[in-house]
Amino acid sequence: MPELIFAKIKPVLEKQFIFEGELTLKTRFLEDLGADSLDIVQLLSDLEDMFEIKMPPEDLVNIQTVGDIVDYIARHTSPV
Repeated sequence: MPELIFAKIKPVLEKQFIFEGELTLKTRFLEDLGADSLDIVQLLSDLEDMFEIKMPPEDLVNIQTVGDIVDYIARHTSPV
């Protein structure tokens, strides 16, 4: 399931962030994508809509990589 989630969110990430390397699960939002807090809020809003979940801010404190967000979505959605 993480592979399917990554495949689904990858185009969203590529549209929102300019990144010259290969986007992977280890890509870091701050260091690699240069994301600021507004970028993250917009991304999370888009992902909440896409996956029909709610991501409370306190759950997101430790999300630093694309893999972290993929894992979070996998834990909070039903298998397809």
